[in-house]
Amino acid sequence: MEALRIAFFPLIRTTFDVSLAETMIAEARQSLLAAGFQLVGPAQGLTDVAAAQAAAAELASTPVDLILIFQATFADSTMTVALTENADAPIFLWAVPEPWTGGRLRLNSLCGINLAGHALTLRLQKYDYAYAAPTDTAVIQQIRMLASAARLRHRLKTAHLGVVGEHPVGMDSCHLDEIKLHELFGINVLRIELTEVFTRARAISAATITQTRARLDLRLDNLATLEQAPLNGTLSVYNALKEIAAENKLDGLAVRCWPEFFTEMGCAACGAMSMLSDGFGDSAPLPCSCEADINGTVTQLMLQTLADAPAFGTDMVAVDFEKDTMALWHCGLAPFSMADPAVQAHGGIHSNRRVPLVMEFPLKPGLVTVVRLSQATGELRLVLAQGEMLSSPKPFSGTSGTLRLSGPVRNFLDILMKEGLEHHVSLVYGDYIKELQAFARLVGLPVLNC
Repeated sequence: MEALRIAFFPLIRTTFDVSLAETMIAEARQSLLAAGFQLVGPAQGLTDVAAAQAAAAELASTPVDLILIFQATFADSTMTVALTENADAPIFLWAVPEPWTGGRLRLNSLCGINLAGHALTLRLQKYDYAYAAPTDTAVIQQIRMLASAARLRHRLKTAHLGVVGEHPVGMDSCHLDEIKLHELFGINVLRIELTEVFTRARAISAATITQTRARLDLRLDNLATLEQAPLNGTLSVYNALKEIAAENKLDGLAVRCWPEFFTEMGCAACGAMSMLSDGFGDSAPLPCSCEADINGTVTQLMLQTLADAPAFGTDMVAVDFEKDTMALWHCGLAPFSMADPAVQAHGGIHSNRRVPLVMEFPLKPGLVTVVRLSQATGELRLVLAQGEMLSSPKPFSGTSGTLRLSGPVRNFLDILMKEGLEHHVSLVYGDYIKELQAFARLVGLPVLNC
């Protein structure tokens, strides 16, 4: 993943202690560089409005994830206003404390961000702030959360998603509201007919299927034991969906996976979506949701962007109150990268339709972030939870795992049912709760913490 890029603007008023201010600037710059950020902006402190305007103009065509105003000394708000008036990135104001000596006020940095914050508020511009030493690691993390959230916002603003068919009758939780997705995030949606996928799949060459099969044989140890015609059907579907996504520059797919893939193609779409979500072969991961669940795909794209790793859309299918755990399951579309490395992954048959290809493996142990972009109330909100995937046998066939949430599983179940939430959630390995909370604040998205 490319390093987060920060526009770093240090402000100085020359009637204060310039030498101390420059020390503060150098320490802040070094802290940010050591944390892995890419810094752009002036090498020296800005001292007047003309210099601020010139710095803003110089960076006008450079995309950044965060605008950081480092208030090295007091300055009125004019420089901050000049630097941020055309901002397309979040604004962060950083003031530094100084010793209470009973003598000269050498920096007066806090008063500077107070003025800046007031000016931004008058202009209806949001900002975050810190009042801390330039080496404070908590501030570095605060900046990382906000910059990551901004990058996610930009990613969704340019996202183009495909929806194959309509969601099945009775799956109201998979409803597509194109207007809401575009208004809130900027997402554009392309509708794709099932017949187009089937026509393309039937036209995939035998040579292409053979090449795909050869690569898949390196990951699964039992393909030769499966029924070959439906297996090849799934591989052709994988290639057809991959072609459609590439031609239309799609960033994700939501696919009506049943009943037509079984009745018309005689195969399961699950394995194809697993391969696409994982970035199988030489492709980048392409998040895929079953049952044409577009909000599931959006959720997976969010998580994939933050983690720089594949995400998985799944059902919550069982609860063990005594062990305080939950079973997460889906027919077999989890990405390979989520397979427990201690267990050999297999190709399998769909649990209800009895044809291949689905993936068979338990999810690997580790910390996970569990999320849903929900529209259960009619308005979009973000449902957040966290837990640990346990090292345990599959609770059910397909791709499944046992999850212990950070809070009692009964509380989660109560929220799920009383709020009428969707039956799909998405997960990714790692802790991204704070980034998602920061993102929700950026775009004005209500949050439901579970």
